[in-house]
Formats: sequence, C-alpha cells, structure tokens
Amino acid sequence: MLLFIVIVFIILLYVYTTRNHNYWSKRNVKHDPPIPLFGNHFRNVFGIKSMVELSTELYNKYYEEKVVGYYRGATPELIIKDLDIARDILCVDFGYFYPRGLGRDPKHQTLFNNLFHADGDTWKLLRQRMTAAFTTAKLKNMFPLIVKCAETLQVVGEDIAARGGNCDVRELMARFTTDFIGACGFGIEMDTINTEHSLYRNLGKKIFARSFRNIVMVGLWELFPEIRSLLYFDDMLINKTITEIVKKIREHRNYKPSERNDFIDLLLELEAMGKIVGESIEKVNPDGSPVQVEMEMDLNCMVAQVFVFFAAGFETSSSSTSYTLHELAFHPEIQHTIQMEIDRVLQKYDNKLCYDAISEMSYLSMAFKESLRKFPSLGVLNRVCAKRYKISKLDITIDPGVKVIIPVQTIQNDAKYYDNPEQFRPERFSLQAEKQRSNFEYMPFGRGPRACVGARLGEMQSLAGLAAILQKFTVEPCKDTCRKLKVNHWMNVVQGVNGGVPLKLTLRKT
Repeated sequence: MLLFIVIVFIILLYVYTTRNHNYWSKRNVKHDPPIPLFGNHFRNVFGIKSMVELSTELYNKYYEEKVVGYYRGATPELIIKDLDIARDILCVDFGYFYPRGLGRDPKHQTLFNNLFHADGDTWKLLRQRMTAAFTTAKLKNMFPLIVKCAETLQVVGEDIAARGGNCDVRELMARFTTDFIGACGFGIEMDTINTEHSLYRNLGKKIFARSFRNIVMVGLWELFPEIRSLLYFDDMLINKTITEIVKKIREHRNYKPSERNDFIDLLLELEAMGKIVGESIEKVNPDGSPVQVEMEMDLNCMVAQVFVFFAAGFETSSSSTSYTLHELAFHPEIQHTIQMEIDRVLQKYDNKLCYDAISEMSYLSMAFKESLRKFPSLGVLNRVCAKRYKISKLDITIDPGVKVIIPVQTIQNDAKYYDNPEQFRPERFSLQAEKQRSNFEYMPFGRGPRACVGARLGEMQSLAGLAAILQKFTVEPCKDTCRKLKVNHWMNVVQGVNGGVPLKLTLRKT
C-alpha cells in the first residue's frame, strides 16, 4: 500500500511540475529541454550558476535567435536578445510589462514594499514622488557631504599605503559608500570608513548574505508559485534595525523635514502630505480612463524605502567603483591618463573636489561607464507580462505571468555591438561614440519608466570616490589579485564577487 502511494505521489508530482513544459515548443521558441520539478533552473537553485551566467550561456548557444525560452520550474520565461523587442518591452509597451516580478507579499514582508521591488499602483505612486529626491539642484546640494566622505577616504588610503598598500578595495569602497549614504540619505555621521566592523557596514553585509534558510525559501518560492502566500522570509533583524534607525531620525527631527534636503526629508514631506494620490496603472473606469488610487506613506512604507536606498545604493556603487579600480590596475596607461585629467581639472578648483570639477572629468566618466559595460551591477533586467501580449516581430503571443529576462551584461559584451568586447577601452563612451550607439546596447541602470531613479546620484558619488583615490594613489595588482574576478553564483539580482577585489594602493609621487 505504501509503495502504491509513493508511486501515485511521484506520478502526480511529475504531471504537476511538467504541466507547462510544452509552452515554448507550441510557440516554436528554441529552448533547452526542461526537467521535472526544476525546468531549466536546477543549476541556479543549487548555486552552480547565477541567472546572468545562465542567460549568457543560452544567449550564445542560440545566437541567431531573437528570443530564447526558459523554465523556472513550471513557469515559462523568455530571454530577450533582440534590441527592438527589448525596447518595446521596456518603453513602448511598458503598460504590458510594468511589474518587475521580484517582490514578495508586502503585507507580510514589508521591506519589499519599496520602489525597486513594488509593482503596479504602489510602484507608480512611489515613483512619481521619489523622482523629486534626485533633481540636479538637490544633487549639487548633497555634494559637499560627498566631498567630506571622499576626504576621509583619502586619509584612510594613506594609512593603508603606509602599511604596505595591500587592501580589499571592494570593502574599502563599500565603507566609503555606506558613509555617503548615511550623510546624504539619513543625515547620520556613520564613520564607517574608519570603523571596519561598524553597525551600518555589518548591516550592509547581512542584507546581501544568503543563509541556508534563505536559499531554501527562495528556491521553493520560485519553483512553487502556488504556495508563495505561505512562504514569508523577511529578515526580522534587518527590519528591526532599519525601523529603529528611521524612528530615531524622525524623533530627532521632530517628525518634520529639516533643512538638509536629504532622503529622509523627502519621506517626511510625503508623510506630512498624507495620502499619495495618482492614476492607476492597473485599473480603468468603464469609459477607459484610469482609476484614481491612493496610498499612505506610513512608517512601514518609509522603512521599506530607506531599506532599498541603503541596500541598492551601497551595493551597486561599491561594486562598480571597485571593478573600475580593478581594471585600471591592469591598464596603467589608462590610469595615468585619468590621473593627469584629475590633476588638470582640480588645478582650476584649488585642488578641491566639487560638483563642477567632477562634471569636467570626462575621461574618468568614460572609464567608469566602460567598467559598467563589462560588469554591470544588475546583469539582467526582469519584467513580468501583466496582460496578454503579442510580440509582433515574431508573431508570438505570451500570457500574463510569463517572465521576461533582458540579459544586459551579455548584450553589453556581444561583439555584434562592441568590437573586441573583452578589452577595456574607455573611448567607447566618447560623446561621438555614444551618439552612434543605440540606447539599448548599454543599460546598466535599466531603461524606460522603471530605470534606476538614483542613477545620477550613484554615478556622481562613484566618480567622486574614484577621483579621491586616483588623485592621491596609484592602484596596482598585488599577490592576491586575480585577473578575472570570481562571480558569486548565488546572487541573481545584484551581482557580486567572491574573495573581494584585492589590490595595492601606492602613494603618487606628484
């Protein structure tokens, strides 16, 4: 009897987990054969390959195809290779693909009710208000705070150089970025640069650490969408820590905006305004006009926005700046050219970093963009089909719930768009070269309405950190440096590396 039950269970499990595995074959979309339970997702679930690596593999395997099918368990997904189709999904037909599909249930996992993870009307209402935090005027007002962090970074660098110069620049830039976010975002002097094991740096590490429980829960969440409502895995310690930080700042400011014009001030302004009101992206009236929707900027919502500002800000900036330094260590001639530019520009500004000086460092900016081309922080863009959609270019119709993956890193390293893509060549991002290039050949910050709202802030802060390092120091490979960084296979949203980015800092002679 027991054997009979086991056999019936196996048969039912097989039928259940393979029920959609003919989805792409019925639409004549090329794909690898899926296996029961996992589909094509086995190597990702067990940390053998990240989604960036898997999408790159399929991109190159089916190089002549415009799209490639994929199965995350029984859920069909579509890898978009054609740039025109990518443009339609991200911009032209955004109304069909507004969900990112990375969130959880915001009622039970409140940290995911933020601008990056939220979908639908919540995202739309947050986006229309958050944009005000990143105007040019506000960026300029923030810059003195960035300069202060950059000057501290130089002092710490001098101490590192005096002790031999070997350091993990990934960790160094993460500490610099954490201080910047504290100063510009929350009005807190975190002093993370000088404190290796500070509360805020440890918080940043914990946000992106993958515990065994988290790995198991995410795997179940992806493979069995029907039981997602039972799978809640907010990290209560992270939630509690950030909630306490926000509460203390609100109390310190007497629950009113201060004159700092930082991120917390924006949230306090929204809270004071009461309900956020706008047009729905999900619902329409009988006459076809959008339904008016509203939401509250309560404490939980504020904590969620602070969480993503902190997490996304420090992880992406520290990753991109450290990778830029890694490339420059292996290209001393490019590094020297950048240093000469920094010296020349700063002479005009009394050898002090400022907003206008950073804006004039064009070759530094080109090198930074080139590093983001080779290794973007977000290696893939994710979207979910919200309503039945026909890809007219291929005469393929996909259903609501089908995920779409745009492999940014692979596109940016395709010889079709960049000759000798493995080479590090900042000249690819000269003004003339950029004018000749499609916007969708380079998307490290995304494109369309869901592009990164803080891209300009992140780039400005990153360039200031790079300028501070390269003004005082030369970066070189050390005995622990690997030419090719080791990718963390467990990280699927923001990319990471194993073993840090070890380099040597040497004081410049002039």
